[in-house]
Amino acid sequence: MSTYIDYLYFLQIVSVIRQRIRKVITIKHTAIQILVFLTLGCSGVTAGGPLQDDLPDNQNQKYDNHIFTDRIKTVILHREGWELSWPIMELNSNQKLVFSFDYLGEDIQDYYYTFIHCNANWQPSNLFPSEYLEGFTDNRIEEYDYSFNTTVRYIHYELILPNEYFRFKLSGNYVLHVYRNNDPEDIVISQRFAVTESRVAITITPKRPSFTSFRDSGQEIDFSISYQGYPVRNPYQDIRVAICQNNRWDNAITGLKPSFLRNQVLIYDYAVENVFRGGSEYRYFDFKSLRYQSEYVKEIDFRNDYYHVALHPDPLRTSGSYFFHEDLNGRFYVDVQEQTNRNTDADYAWVYFTLPYLSPPDDGQVYVFGGLSNWEWNDRNRMRYNPESQSYELSMLLKQGFYNYEYIFVSDREGVADNSWFEGNHFETENDYVIYVYHHDDAFRYEKLIGVTVVNTLNR
Repeated sequence: MSTYIDYLYFLQIVSVIRQRIRKVITIKHTAIQILVFLTLGCSGVTAGGPLQDDLPDNQNQKYDNHIFTDRIKTVILHREGWELSWPIMELNSNQKLVFSFDYLGEDIQDYYYTFIHCNANWQPSNLFPSEYLEGFTDNRIEEYDYSFNTTVRYIHYELILPNEYFRFKLSGNYVLHVYRNNDPEDIVISQRFAVTESRVAITITPKRPSFTSFRDSGQEIDFSISYQGYPVRNPYQDIRVAICQNNRWDNAITGLKPSFLRNQVLIYDYAVENVFRGGSEYRYFDFKSLRYQSEYVKEIDFRNDYYHVALHPDPLRTSGSYFFHEDLNGRFYVDVQEQTNRNTDADYAWVYFTLPYLSPPDDGQVYVFGGLSNWEWNDRNRMRYNPESQSYELSMLLKQGFYNYEYIFVSDREGVADNSWFEGNHFETENDYVIYVYHHDDAFRYEKLIGVTVVNTLNR
C-alpha cells in the first residue's frame, strides 16, 4: 500500500510541474488571441442580464444536478466513447466517465473535485471518503483549453473518472462536486452519476397501460428482478428500486414493493403506480452553423458582440395526434460545422424561445426544460410573459450544437414539472427507461447499487 501511495504523490508532483508549464503556454496563447481576434469578455450586461459569479445557495442542491454560477455552461457527464449515454459505469471495470464544462471568461480558475457517496434517496451515506474512494479524495482539474476564434471567450475543462489519482471502491449513487480555490464549501457544480455492480438480472417490459384513464397518454413499466445466486435476507424490505424516464430524477417512481415473489424473482406488475406520462417527442433545433438557418431557426444575426439565434414560435401540441421523429430524449450534442474541434471552436449564442399562449396561468411558472437547462428549473430557464405579443419568451446563452427541449409548467403549490400544458402525452412516444436496483442492509452501512438496466420503448 505504501508503494501505491508513493506513486500517487509522485503523480501529483508531476501534475504541479505540468500545471506551471501549462500556465506559461496559456499566457502566450491569450496574448495571441487578443492580437488576432476581437472578442468580448463576459463581465458586462448581456441579452439575458449580467452574469453572476455566485447564485443563492440551497443545501439540498448540493446533491442534485446543479450549477452554482452563471459563468459555468455546458456541463456534460457521460460514459467514455458514447456522449449520448447516461452517466452510469460498472464497478471494477474498464469503463470510465467523461465530465466537462466551460467557464465563460479568460482567467484560469483553480478548480478541484471530490465525490459524495449517497443512498438511494440521494442523501449522503454515513461513510468516510476513504471508505468509498481509493487514492486521493480531493484532486485538481488539470485538463483545460482556451476557446479559439470565438466571439465569447471561454475555457473548456475536462475530467476522466476514475483516473490515476483515485478509483471507486463501492457501488452506489455518487455526486461529483467541483469547487474553487481548494475550498470544499465553495461548490460551483454538483452532478449525479451511478456506479453499479451487476449482481441481479433485470427484465423490463414497457407497454400501453391497462388502466383506462392512462391508456392513450401513459406508459406502464412492468419489470422483474432475478437475484438467484445473490444473498438477500428479506427481499421485500431490503431491495429498493427507482424507475427513471430518460434518466430524470425529478419525476422518478420510487418506493415500489414487489407484487409477488417466485423462485427468487421479484415481480413488479402494477396498473397505476408504475405509469409515466408518455409525453411527446422532444422539440429540437440545430445551430451547428451560424451562417445558415436550419429547420426551426427563424433568424441568425450578429449584434452587440454576440450571435443571436431566433427560433420560430412554437405551437402548442396538447390537442395534436402523435407524430414520430428521432430525438435525443431531451439531451443535446455540442458540434460546430465550420471548425474542427467542437470543444473549443464552437461559439456561444443567445437563443430566443417563443411560446404563444393567450391566457397565462397565475399560479405557476413556465420553463424551457431538458439537458440544455441541466434538467433544472430556475431563473436561468424561466420564461417571461409578454402581454404585447401574448407569448412566453426566453433567451438562453447556449453553445453551438443540436438541442432537444420541451416546455414545462411548475405550479407554485406542487412544485413539480408538468409538460401536459404544452406538449401533450401519447402512449406511442419513444422514451428511455432506467431502472436502478439497490440493496439495503444495515450490515453494509450503505446501499449497494446491485443492478441497472436501460430499455427503450421502441427497441425493447
